[in-house]
Amino acid sequence: MMSDKKRTTIILFSGDYDKAMAAYIIANGAAAFDHEVTIFHTFWGLNALRKEEHVPVQKGFIEKMFAKMMPRGADKMGLSNMNFGGFGPKMIKNIIKKHNAMPLPQLIEMAQEQDVKLVACTMTMDLLGLQQEELLEGIEYAGVAAYLADAQEGNVNLFI
Repeated sequence: MMSDKKRTTIILFSGDYDKAMAAYIIANGAAAFDHEVTIFHTFWGLNALRKEEHVPVQKGFIEKMFAKMMPRGADKMGLSNMNFGGFGPKMIKNIIKKHNAMPLPQLIEMAQEQDVKLVACTMTMDLLGLQQEELLEGIEYAGVAAYLADAQEGNVNLFI
């Protein structure tokens, strides 16, 4: 049976702080308007779901290189423009704080509290050598078929 609820799906492909923030602001807004919301994290968007602390897991050489190069957690992601070697995100975070807006890690928490379905792409996890232990608690793991099943019912489908 189809639900009467509106459905919003977002593919978060980008690993940029500002783009991830936009995805989570839209997701939280849609959830506040009683939409069923799914954010499907793939490729660099998976970094938003990484735990900040180092998680000791067995990895091959290439997987270890990816792990070192990718930011660990939402708060460590760079900006799409004006990153300035990491100085840009610091400026943005100060502006966010000054305007009493929510930084990305809190937007992610809020999404979880609003039952936004956070999905990690299992195929990309395999490609990048990410393991479930390295990602936040309470998220789901699925492939593209699961995303498409959600998206085909979607009233709003975004790629960020």
